[in-house]
Amino acid sequence: MATEEWIEDAQRYLMHTYARFPLVLSKGRGTRVYSRDGREYLDFVAGVAVNNLGHCHPKVTVAVQKQAQRLVHTSNLYYTEPQTLLAKALVTHSFADKVFFCNSGAEANEAAVKLARKAARPAGAADRYEIITTAGSFHGRTLAMISASGQPKLQAGYEPLLPGFVSVPYDDVAAVEKAITAKTMAVMVEPVQGEGGVRVPNRDYLRGLRDLCDRHGLFLVLDEVQTGIGRTGRLFAYEHTGITPDIMTLAKGLGNGVPIGAMLATERVAKAFTPGSHAATFGGNPLACAAALATLEAILDDGYVLDNCRRMGERLVQGLRGLQQKYPVINEVRGLGLLVGLALTVPAREIVAQCMQRGLLVNATAESVVRLVPPLIVTEEEIDQAVAVIDAVLAAQEGHG
Repeated sequence: MATEEWIEDAQRYLMHTYARFPLVLSKGRGTRVYSRDGREYLDFVAGVAVNNLGHCHPKVTVAVQKQAQRLVHTSNLYYTEPQTLLAKALVTHSFADKVFFCNSGAEANEAAVKLARKAARPAGAADRYEIITTAGSFHGRTLAMISASGQPKLQAGYEPLLPGFVSVPYDDVAAVEKAITAKTMAVMVEPVQGEGGVRVPNRDYLRGLRDLCDRHGLFLVLDEVQTGIGRTGRLFAYEHTGITPDIMTLAKGLGNGVPIGAMLATERVAKAFTPGSHAATFGGNPLACAAALATLEAILDDGYVLDNCRRMGERLVQGLRGLQQKYPVINEVRGLGLLVGLALTVPAREIVAQCMQRGLLVNATAESVVRLVPPLIVTEEEIDQAVAVIDAVLAAQEGHG
């Protein structure tokens, strides 16, 4: 069947919840993906910051194959080895004492909100249920999470939104402090806003929030769905700041493409969840946990992946800032590790489309930001290739190429 026929069938049978590009991908290896017609693309989308080890990483692939031959699913009525091993690994390498597994970032954030509310109740504060979130934030697509997210475009048509969330400007500790009332019980933020346009806050922002939460008896919830599992050059983005949260959420890169989410917490908070408090049928199933455990081991084994992320992130930012000197359309280059945004003065989608035509996959976020989130194993040559493609696209846009 021709590519056009595949696209026609997809449009006929799938709900139109995505503005898809006319490209049918059939396989991937490392930092490259291939279309049905055999064309190769350098993938700087990586499943939207999911394939941190690239496509079909050998260690993850073998782990999935072996687990699929042993046990794919049983239920959380019983213990399984992969789930226990993964929970132990996450606790060992983080601030947390306990882990809850689910299937996605939205589910992990839902679990975090439920845990925070339940943990606040035993303190004799039944009316404490509000969580302060931030403008531009993105916490998922469930009704509760679009209510928590600070993006009106996600909320339009789904009103009334769920109560219990108060939005303030991002990277503004004073605004958070001003919003605290007797009803407040937590602050929930992303260490770097990904969907909000790759916005990196002031270095003291998370430290300021930690101090505020300590002084007011609030929980600090960090949404590391996009920043976690090495994306910023550390296993978790909070490690850049010297503070720890009370609750943290993960997904995306955790399974390197196999769907899995996790909510981590300290014992003080986690003890509020008791049998029957919360559940997920597929959460932490053996197959997903085997993939996630292999991913973690590959990232942590020798430190190469995290070191490469930091070095390649710096190289990418430097290359893009070189382009900023040439093209007035580039407003700003920002990012941390290999979560990088190219903020433009024009809509980003056409630039993204032109990059795709030249063999580079990137995506648009916050309307005018080109987001670049390549696998953490990307090489210097591939970074330079991506910068060269963007250079050619911008030159053509300005009539220079």
